[in-house]
Amino acid sequence: MATRTIDPPVLPAERTTVPKGWRGTPYLFLAPFFVVFAAFVLVPIGIAVYASLHRWSLGLPGQPFLGLANYRDLFDSSQVVSVEFWKGMRATGVFTLASVPFLVVIPYAAALLLHQKFPGRTFFRAVYFAPYVLGVAVVGLLWRYLLDAELGPINQLLGILGLPADTLWTSTLPAAWISLVGVTVWWTLGFNAVIILAALQDVPAELHEAAKVDGAGAWRRFWTVTIPATKRVLQFVVTITIIASANMYGQAALITQEQPGTETRTAIGFIAQTGIQGFDIGSASAMSVVLAVLLMLTSVVVLGLFRRVGGSED
Repeated sequence: MATRTIDPPVLPAERTTVPKGWRGTPYLFLAPFFVVFAAFVLVPIGIAVYASLHRWSLGLPGQPFLGLANYRDLFDSSQVVSVEFWKGMRATGVFTLASVPFLVVIPYAAALLLHQKFPGRTFFRAVYFAPYVLGVAVVGLLWRYLLDAELGPINQLLGILGLPADTLWTSTLPAAWISLVGVTVWWTLGFNAVIILAALQDVPAELHEAAKVDGAGAWRRFWTVTIPATKRVLQFVVTITIIASANMYGQAALITQEQPGTETRTAIGFIAQTGIQGFDIGSASAMSVVLAVLLMLTSVVVLGLFRRVGGSED
């Protein structure tokens, strides 16, 4: 006679109750960051917007309210401040368009190389990142000497190689832009390379193995596995690189000294000149707000482009 086994009753999963007093714990952990964020980001933004609406001069008492007058001057071509500001914006655009592709492609290639297994890999990772720890003053003075037309080793080396050795790297165009872009790439590529390298290390090896089984070559695996897997990090790198390039100031001030004329003076350079040397904080703040808004719009465009090219993952 067969015996029938009776399964034990399935009991509902026990619910863990969280005391109401613990609901504020996440906010307590976020509080220190929010205090720092408010002190060094939100408050300065508020002060900048307030100053842009006033005639705020360090050399005069009081801050009369002007409304949007400072902003109107920036879009009035008859005003000197408008001409110089948009000239600086043009220089900012030239530098950004010229530097961002190199600051994305070269670090990505370096990260791919450093991701391979070979002797001394850790040493080369440190070498690539080392220039980034230098301050802009050190980098500027160093390359000002290296690029000097008469005494600089760069022209001397070119002469030894039989190439033109009389290039004015810091005072003529387009040589000045080549200098600024080249120095910036040398200085900062390590930072982007480290970020991309971290993303490459998170790509599951099973994806590459499956692609190999399907017969995909190295180039095919790069476009179908590596790029999609690192798309979010690449979007972050492109965005922060655009913002950093648009805020370039130290290299131009120290290496080219904004020559020839003021052709390499970026928007940040003119803002600093207006606010610090000219003591016109109101106008400088208005220019800063305009630049910030344009950078936010650019970030939105970059986000949209990445979603359209790679598809939404949300």
